[in-house]
Amino acid sequence: MTSAPRSVPDLGNGTFRNPVLPGDRPDPAVLRVGDHYYLTYSSFDASPGLTIWRSPDLVNWTFVTCALDEPLSTVFAPDFAEHEGRFYLYIPFVPSAWSEAITEPQIWVIHADSPEGPWSEPVFTGVSGAIDPGHVVGEDGRRYLFVNGIRRCRLSADGLHAVTPLEQAYDGWHYPDEWITEAYALEGPKLFRRGDWFYLVSAVGGTGGPATGHMVIVARARSVHGPWQNAPGNPIARTWSADEAWWSRGHATILDAPDGSWWMVSHGYANGYRTLGRQALLEPIAWSEDGWPIASAADVGAPLRKPAGASRPVAVPAPSDDFTAPAWGERWVFDNPGREESARARFGDGLTLRGSGTSPSESSPITTWAMDDAYEVEVEVEVRDGSSGGLLLYFNDRMFFGMGWDGSAMQSYAGGIRTHWREPAEPDAVIEPRLRNDRHIVTGWHRRHGGQWVRHGVRYDTSGAHSATLNDLKSLRPALFATGDGDVVFRSFQYRPLDGEVQR
Repeated sequence: MTSAPRSVPDLGNGTFRNPVLPGDRPDPAVLRVGDHYYLTYSSFDASPGLTIWRSPDLVNWTFVTCALDEPLSTVFAPDFAEHEGRFYLYIPFVPSAWSEAITEPQIWVIHADSPEGPWSEPVFTGVSGAIDPGHVVGEDGRRYLFVNGIRRCRLSADGLHAVTPLEQAYDGWHYPDEWITEAYALEGPKLFRRGDWFYLVSAVGGTGGPATGHMVIVARARSVHGPWQNAPGNPIARTWSADEAWWSRGHATILDAPDGSWWMVSHGYANGYRTLGRQALLEPIAWSEDGWPIASAADVGAPLRKPAGASRPVAVPAPSDDFTAPAWGERWVFDNPGREESARARFGDGLTLRGSGTSPSESSPITTWAMDDAYEVEVEVEVRDGSSGGLLLYFNDRMFFGMGWDGSAMQSYAGGIRTHWREPAEPDAVIEPRLRNDRHIVTGWHRRHGGQWVRHGVRYDTSGAHSATLNDLKSLRPALFATGDGDVVFRSFQYRPLDGEVQR
C-alpha cells in the first residue's frame, strides 16, 4: 500500500485517516469554542512550550501560538478549559535536570482572554504532588480540579488557587491481572457533562510500556462528588493486539460537535514507529441506550467519516525553514532550555545560534517534529570563531545520531556519544550535511555548497530510540546544535517526506 504523507490527514472525500495531527503530540487536551476547536499537548523539555493548534473540524489543524514562553520545568499533560469567557491552561510542572524552580510535581495555571493569547505568567495553584489536571464546574457552580490518582480539590472562583486539599475521588476500573500492561497508573482525568450526568474519562495501563498497555476508561456520577459508576463496557478504547495499526491508545478527551455528534481525541504510537512519538488520533463516539459512550470505530487506522463542518484539506506543513524569521513552536523548540534560551538565536542571513556546551548533549539543541515513516533532512552549516555545529536525529541528551562540523573535521554521533569513526571531509567553514531516515535506517551525506554528495561511511539503526527502551516519553526528532564559544549559522533547512511502501 502506498501511503500519503502523514501530514495530510484529510483524504478530501469526506473521510480522514489517523493521525489527525502527525508527529509527537502526546496527552492531547481539546476544547471546543463555538464552531472551532483548540488543542494543546505535553511539551516536556521544550521551550517555548504548550503549542496551541486550531481546527474547524478536528481533522485539519493549523498552528496558533505557544502559550508558555519560558517553562519553569518539564511540562506534563495539561488541561484546556474555558469558564465565563476566560481561558485556562492547567499545567503540571515536574522536576527536571535543567530547572531548579520545581522540586516536586506541582499544578500551575495560565489564563487568557482568548486561546490565541496573550497568556499570563504561570500562577501556582497550591497543588503539589500531582500531575494530569482536569478542570470541571460542578452542579453547585463551583470549580474543581481532578488530578492523577484520581483525587479532587475545589478551586477559587477565579480558578487560580486550590481552596481545599486533595481528597480521593475515584478508585478507577481494574482490568484483569493477566492483561499485558506497563502498570495500573490511574491518570489523565478529563471531565464533561451530558444531560444530568458528569462523565470522568481516565487512562490506565501505563503509556510507555507494552503496546497493549494504555487504555481509556469511563465513569459517571450525578455529582462531581460521586459516587462514580464505572461503564459496563470499560475499557472503551484499547489496543487489544500488537497487530493493530495504533499502539498504546489512551489519554483521551471526549467532546461534542456543533451538529450534536460526539468525538474522542486520544494519542497512540504508530505500529512499529514509536520513534515518532505519540500522535493525535480521532474517532467517533456513539451513545448506548442507557447513556454510556462507545468508541464505535472498528479500526482507527482505516479511513473514517469526517466530522461535519465547512473545511478543506490542510496539511500540517513540513518544518522546512529559510530562517528569515523566527518560527518558535510551529517549527522549532529548544530542548533542555536555560532561562532566556532564545537569546542565543538571531535571524537575518540564516539562523545564527550561539554555541553552548562542548557536546550535543550539553548544547540545548533546537528540534523540530518528524511526521513520516521515511524522510530526509539537510541544512547548510557555517562555523565561526572555533565553534562546532551540525545536524542530528535527537531523542534526548542521552540518545542522538548524526554529524557535527568544526571547520576542519567531522564528528560522528551514534547512541548518544561521539563515535570513533573518522569521516573524511576537506576543511572549510561551510558544509551541508544530510540525514535520511528510511524506516529507522539512517544514512548520512555531506557536501560542499553546490558540490557532489558524499555518503557517510557508517549507517545507523534507530529503531530502538523510543520511550520503551529509554524510559523517556519523547520522540526522535531532527535537530540543529551549536557548541563552543562562537557562532554557528544555519541556512536553508529542508525536510522531505520520502514516498514508498509503508511497512506495517
